[in-house]
Amino acid sequence: MMHATHNPEADYLQWLQTQVNHLRAGRLDCLDREQLVEELEGMSRSERRQLRNRLVVLMMHLLKLRHQPDKQSRSWTVTIITQRTDIKLLLRESPSLKPSLPEALAASYPRARQEAADETGLPLSTFPDQPPFTLDQVLDEDYWPEPGER
Repeated sequence: MMHATHNPEADYLQWLQTQVNHLRAGRLDCLDREQLVEELEGMSRSERRQLRNRLVVLMMHLLKLRHQPDKQSRSWTVTIITQRTDIKLLLRESPSLKPSLPEALAASYPRARQEAADETGLPLSTFPDQPPFTLDQVLDEDYWPEPGER
């Protein structure tokens, strides 16, 4: 029977430390294997979700910049720079995410398109059905869309 202090729901940090202590001591039979597997799988999903969310925000701002250049604010530029920087850091920390970038871009675009329409008040049809930016453009710190660029 597991003590409450070793239950991840009762005290997550204590549970983690207990698992670390068991691993370091080689007491593999003491590990909460099932819960560890769930935690590790959750971490993987979290990294992928973070990548997709950052791509949504980045593409939404690129779309806004492309379709409403006259309303551009400094915060749009800062957001684009921040998202590009944070994506690069995420990829540096988790290089195994790189092969999933094209899929993540495609999966993120519909939400970015919808959010751009919501934020700008422009009809959804204003924004192309497919991403108008290549993956290289999205991540390139020197790429800034031209107004009305096709």
